[in-house]
Amino acid sequence: VQLVESGGGLVQAGGSLRLSCAVSGNTLSITAMGWYRQAPGKQREVVAVVTSRGGTTNYADSVKDRFTISKDNAKNTMYLQMNSLKPEDTAVYYCNAQFWIGAQPLLSWGQGTQVTVSS
Repeated sequence: VQLVESGGGLVQAGGSLRLSCAVSGNTLSITAMGWYRQAPGKQREVVAVVTSRGGTTNYADSVKDRFTISKDNAKNTMYLQMNSLKPEDTAVYYCNAQFWIGAQPLLSWGQGTQVTVSS
């Protein structure tokens, strides 16, 4: 499974951005996908996740009611709609896929896309 993010950039506080994650490879083996972020000097943290079966979503408390994770299975693309952005949302955002090869669980990461929110 290969992942490529796009859509990052510079935005003013209060603005919006939509990140995309294009998925290729054995997409049928994916059980869950998510967005993570890493700010300078901080550990990578989960932002939002969505399961493949049922589409259950979960969000970090810091982004609830502002961010929305979604998937377009026909386009093999996952999105993160980010509204009401704050300077503390500044980070490199990564998409992630959990998938299986046989009985072996694996993770795939994209290369990351920078999001910068100015005050």
